[in-house]
Amino acid sequence: MAEPYGRWPSPISPHDLAALYRLNDVQWDADGQTLVWDESRGGHSLLVAQRQGDAPRDLFRDHALRPGVGYGGGAFGVGRGQVAFVAEQRLFVQPLSTGKPRPLTPAFGHAASPVFSPNGAWLVFVHTYEDHDALAAVPTQGQGWPQRIAYGADFYMQPTFSPDGRYLAWAEWDFPNMPWDGTRLMLAAWREGRLEVPRHLAGDKRTPIFQPTFSPDGRYLAYLAQDEEWDTLYLHDLEQGTTRPLLGDRCLMLPAWVQGLRTLAWLTPERLLVLENRAGFSRILLVGLDGSVQEHDPAPYTWLRQPAAALQGDRVAFLASSPLIPERVVVWHLADQRWETRARSAPENIPVAYLPTPEDITWKAPDGLTVHALYYAPVPAEQRSETPPPAIVSVHGGPTSQRTSAFNAQAAYFASRGYAYLELNYRGSTGYGRRYREALYGRWGEADVEDAVGLARILAERGLADPRRLVLLGGSAGGYTVLNTLARHPGLYRAGVDLYGVSDLFALDLDTHKFERHYTAKLVGTLPEAAEKYRAWSPLFHAERIRDPLAVFQGGKDKVVPPDQSARIVQALRRRGVPHIYKVYPDEGHGFRLPETLEDFYATLERFLLLHVVLA
Repeated sequence: MAEPYGRWPSPISPHDLAALYRLNDVQWDADGQTLVWDESRGGHSLLVAQRQGDAPRDLFRDHALRPGVGYGGGAFGVGRGQVAFVAEQRLFVQPLSTGKPRPLTPAFGHAASPVFSPNGAWLVFVHTYEDHDALAAVPTQGQGWPQRIAYGADFYMQPTFSPDGRYLAWAEWDFPNMPWDGTRLMLAAWREGRLEVPRHLAGDKRTPIFQPTFSPDGRYLAYLAQDEEWDTLYLHDLEQGTTRPLLGDRCLMLPAWVQGLRTLAWLTPERLLVLENRAGFSRILLVGLDGSVQEHDPAPYTWLRQPAAALQGDRVAFLASSPLIPERVVVWHLADQRWETRARSAPENIPVAYLPTPEDITWKAPDGLTVHALYYAPVPAEQRSETPPPAIVSVHGGPTSQRTSAFNAQAAYFASRGYAYLELNYRGSTGYGRRYREALYGRWGEADVEDAVGLARILAERGLADPRRLVLLGGSAGGYTVLNTLARHPGLYRAGVDLYGVSDLFALDLDTHKFERHYTAKLVGTLPEAAEKYRAWSPLFHAERIRDPLAVFQGGKDKVVPPDQSARIVQALRRRGVPHIYKVYPDEGHGFRLPETLEDFYATLERFLLLHVVLA
């Protein structure tokens, strides 16, 4: 007799998910022969280097990469046979050939995105200390203290040198904006440790700029901008002082939640590569300076990130994955479009039959916008019955973010047990244009809940899931949507799963870190004028309406959504006798990384779903 949905035997265990490596970035050295990448093993991030024809090797094991500007990112930079990286609140420099890391800066503030000057004599990096951000420079031989070279803006990101060392470019922005709202592209002449007066080249309060990048010959500065509904690739001629668009009306940028993000790479002085996001699927675009565009399907991969071109322009490294392939470090050879695998994040020993592939489903929201979700059917397909399965609807965090066609271990874990699994890219998500992204502004807690409700109804109408056995799961901003949906629409979802979710908007606005200090005001409104809306859309003040079983998971060291936000929700559940579980992982922050945490989380969650959904 076949096992019921939710109890299918699966080859994917909690240990398998906990043991996955996380790949964060990949870069070439200036010679185009040595590849360096950042990988996390068991919550410990380190650097791995591989020279062409040689085996990969760990550059160190007694340091843990930990960039501390905002949400992190920009952990290292490579140049002239050496690597600079951030650990223990310091910058270190290490030769790629042989030799140990050498500290370059004191443990003062936090650093990110180190970039070598073309002659290797200087490092420029993003620095923050006591809420003051800046670009700083330090000699690589350690003979001087770091000095601020650009300051006055609230935030900085993506510093980059011209190949001849004449210029430095970067993006900066001010409150109340987030980097996807509006930034400025700045350019300044570099004078060995200092800058001449910067020029504001592009961008404003309504035009975000992303990833300024100089051409190999130093003549051009390419950058991405969202000056209308979609993104445009621009080219600034440094000799002529003119700017022209090369490619437009496409999704080319990422929301800069972290430092060091890239979607663009110069191949030669006449050609660039840029990644296009088509509703969560990657396309490779080769763009000539004459405006010509060659499009490539990256099969067998569906999602690429962090492109890095070798000096010769004949190879590009990526972090690549698909629903059937866990993320890898790969090199794409342009001559024959051949993919070469350099590193894997997983053993890749799960039979393909147990790995689901997503289907894009859409429906109309009340305001007329088309809402998007990725639907993963239970696998293997031959085990499905004619009755619809239980479904887990996952609501991503951010909320300015997107779930894509990248490998989704959590989807595979539950789909292989007989659940349908969905990723809801509700209004406010990126990847679908400016209007879609900004549809949540002033309506956080309203539009996202409408979309969670709309998806539940669509699943029932289309026979994609059993409407009596739906689960809503989300972390951070996604947890906020879970709590609001359960409070305002009791009984629609059979159970909820809240990971470090926001429950009190007042506390979030008062206690959050610098990067998001004005984010809640954009999403909900400015206090005190919007106090009534803050109370209306804070789940904490309506927790007495929650009656469906709820699992709450929290990191004990979370500084973004402090533990009190979860504890107060749990107190309300206890007072009313609502079925629930509450797990606090004392050594975790905002997001779970430790293997022991992940193993316990998935085992605990699966038991909760069996008791309150599958067997209820």
